[in-house]
Order: sequence, then C-alpha cells, then structure tokens
Amino acid sequence: MSDRPHPVPRLTGTPPISGRFKVAPEDFRVDEIAAFDPDGAGEHCHVRLRKRDLTTKRAVELLCRALGADPRQAGWAGMKDRHAVTTQWVSVFGVSPEDARGAEVEGLEVLEAHAHGRKRKPGQLRGNRFELVVRDVPEDALPALREALETLVARGAPNAFGAQRFGRDGDNVAKARAWLVEGGRPPRGRFEKRLYVSALQSDAFNRALAERLEEGSFDRPIDGDLFRKEDTGGLFVSDDLARATERCAAWEISPTGPMFGRKMRAPEGEAGAREARLREALGLDDAVLARFGKLGLGTRRPYRVRVADAELAPAEGGVRLAFALPSGAYATVVLGELFKGGLVDASRAGS
Repeated sequence: MSDRPHPVPRLTGTPPISGRFKVAPEDFRVDEIAAFDPDGAGEHCHVRLRKRDLTTKRAVELLCRALGADPRQAGWAGMKDRHAVTTQWVSVFGVSPEDARGAEVEGLEVLEAHAHGRKRKPGQLRGNRFELVVRDVPEDALPALREALETLVARGAPNAFGAQRFGRDGDNVAKARAWLVEGGRPPRGRFEKRLYVSALQSDAFNRALAERLEEGSFDRPIDGDLFRKEDTGGLFVSDDLARATERCAAWEISPTGPMFGRKMRAPEGEAGAREARLREALGLDDAVLARFGKLGLGTRRPYRVRVADAELAPAEGGVRLAFALPSGAYATVVLGELFKGGLVDASRAGS
C-alpha cells in the first residue's frame, strides 16, 4: 500500500474550471466562529485579533513580545491561513485587557480583549466563515460552479483532510509509517510526533471516505454504521437502515469514519468489517495504536460536513464565494469540488 496520501474522489461531476486564489491576502478572508465568549474574570486575557499575512503561531509570538508575555502559555482554538486576512481568538496569560487593547503589532490588529479563567485550547471553536475571491475565472463558468455548490449544500462536502495535513511535500505519511508501523527511530519533538500520528490517522480516514464516495454512500447509511447526531455530536448505531436513511436526508445524523486509536469506538456489521480490513491493510495493529499514545487516542469523524450560508456571485475578474464550515473541515476541499484541478494557489506559485 502506497505511503503517499491517498487521493479522495470528487463528489461533484462538473468539469475542471481554471482560476487563481490568494492573489492577495485580502482575497482570502477567514472569520473564526467561537465556541464561547470570555466571562470577564481570570488571569488569561482572551484577545480577538485580525492578522494579515501571518501564521497564527507567528501572530501570537509577536503579540506576546509586544505585551511582555510568555508565548508558551498562550492558547488558540485553531490555526489560520498565513496568506489571508483572518480573525480569531487567542489567549495570553498574565496580561490585562487594557494593555492588550493598546498593543501595536505590524500585520495585526486587536479587535477586543477580555479576561477569562482558562486558556483557549485547540478545538474550542464552532467553525469558520470564509469569503474568497477567485480571479481569472472564465465568464461562462458560473453555471457549473453553481451546480457544484448546490450539490455540496444539499448533500454536504466530503469531510476529507486537505493536503496541508500531510506536510508541504506530502511525505508525513511515509515518515509516520517508518516510525510507527516499521519501528524506526521516533522524531525528537512532541510537536513533530503529533504531526506524524495525525497524518497516519488522517490518511486512514481519507481511504475510508474514498471507498464510501466511490459507492455513493458517504451521506447515507450502510449496515453497522456509527452515526453522529448533528445537533449534539452523540454517537449511536441504528438497526433501522430505512429510518437512518431518512434522518441522513434530513441532516439529523451523518455516518462517521475512523480516526484510529486505541480508544476509538468501532462500528458494527459491514461498516465494522470494512474498517477492520483497512486497519489490517495499513498495518495498524494494537501494538501500533499503542505507540500513538495520548497523541492519537482515536475518535470518529463524520464523512460529510454541512456547507452553510453559501453565496456565489460574479466579481471583477472572477467570482466571489462565501460559505461556513464546522470546526475541522477544510475550505480547500470545497474549492477542490468546485474547481477540480483547475485552481492555482497564487501564494505558492509566486504570482
């Protein structure tokens, strides 16, 4: 089995459409949808900031330097794109909201700051709102883009992990297998170890998702599926496939796939058998999962995500696109469904 990240088939059947995105940071805007608001009391200062052409890590480092705070005690819910204009919440320890509001950092603007009792942790967000401009799109491409977007809104977007999950050169899966499956030398740092465990889990999920897309069942049940309730996140197995099909169509539930780990809950029946075969094919036996340790205890991930508040309109020299995705979903997957292989990331191409 290949050590390269597994390709995921497209859901939409529209042809490739050319275009360029991230021509300028202002062409790619991301606004974090927070999971909670700071309560106004505590030693952690929660700052909502807007950054331009900075990674989240670098923005936090610069903010902490300006405030005399320790960046190792800072927190954030999720990493945001560098080549973009993004807003998000971060937490800084031992800083007053008044001082944070007065911070002056190039490429960064403090929008608000409030005290809170705990630091902001990874995953503590509901999702992200994206507003994008894609340039140099053919004038006759709008109908095909609308058709693909309507499919995504109706059925959901495949919840695949994007290429950024697997490293700049796509070699994190091979490095992870060399360490975790083949028993090679482990990475030195905890951060790198976490990246490799995550890459191996993510590739396995993408392989399971690819099988469901190929048979058309990524948004409908098969025997033994472990479903996630859309409103509460609760997991359950249903023995009534007809009722489960109705609930999937109504966006009440969605089938889930594996993020393998020793504490992951497995599905039953045919779904369970497929995941067992996948584990065996990838060499992810119990000893390998034990090597994941606390870096990859395992969980379930929905095979699809809802594309909310979707908008598409012509713009000067291209199109303007907006949509919201839940936490953990990738905007690049949505763009891939709309444009197929025709989209060029201008920030990487040096345009």
